[in-house]
Amino acid sequence: MFLVGLTGGIASGKSTVSSMLRELGCPIIDADVVARKVVEPHTPAYSRIVYHFGPEVLLENGQIDRQKLGQIIFAHEEKRKLLNSITHPEIHRAMLKQIVFYFLRGYRYVVLDVPLLFETRRLTKFLNHTVVVYCDPATQLQRLMQRDSLTQEQAEQRVAAQMPLNEKRGLANHVIENSGSREDTQRQVLRLHTKLEDSMDFLLVRVIAVAATAGLSGILLYAAKLLLS
Repeated sequence: MFLVGLTGGIASGKSTVSSMLRELGCPIIDADVVARKVVEPHTPAYSRIVYHFGPEVLLENGQIDRQKLGQIIFAHEEKRKLLNSITHPEIHRAMLKQIVFYFLRGYRYVVLDVPLLFETRRLTKFLNHTVVVYCDPATQLQRLMQRDSLTQEQAEQRVAAQMPLNEKRGLANHVIENSGSREDTQRQVLRLHTKLEDSMDFLLVRVIAVAATAGLSGILLYAAKLLLS
């Protein structure tokens, strides 16, 4: 099994592409879903967020008010960095557990759906392929305004808080162009999936894993013989 990183920009259509890959039978580990779980009440990340940002970022039921927290971090870069330093280590640990689960089930590859893949760069060294979902700036802005009922100024602020899509596109191995129709995007996703399925990268990973396991077994056997001699 090998790892594929999927990323994009806000309102670029990453979630759409992720859903299409899931429909094709690909295992998806969604960092956003994991992120919501690691900040549930009584978790370490939850406690640190409340400590640093105050109880005003909580809903009446005690859950994190993601919209209010989002307004704070998009307006203040230092707050955004603080939040990332709290949540990212917890997110990565939780994702690792899921990766091991899919590895043991024998999948060829697993998709890590990570919005800030290139911003943090903590996961890129473990990835065999990286995919960026791209759309032109005007389309991105319009989709964001419609989706989140934002003014143009608010939408521009949120887009500006992220790495530009053009820059992400230059860092990726594969680009899904999502400025057009859903059907066109779907054709690109199918081509990508076929290419990844035909890749032999998973064999190298399996060989390394088997060799490492065999090596560990050999060490344990040698140690046992020493103890019994």
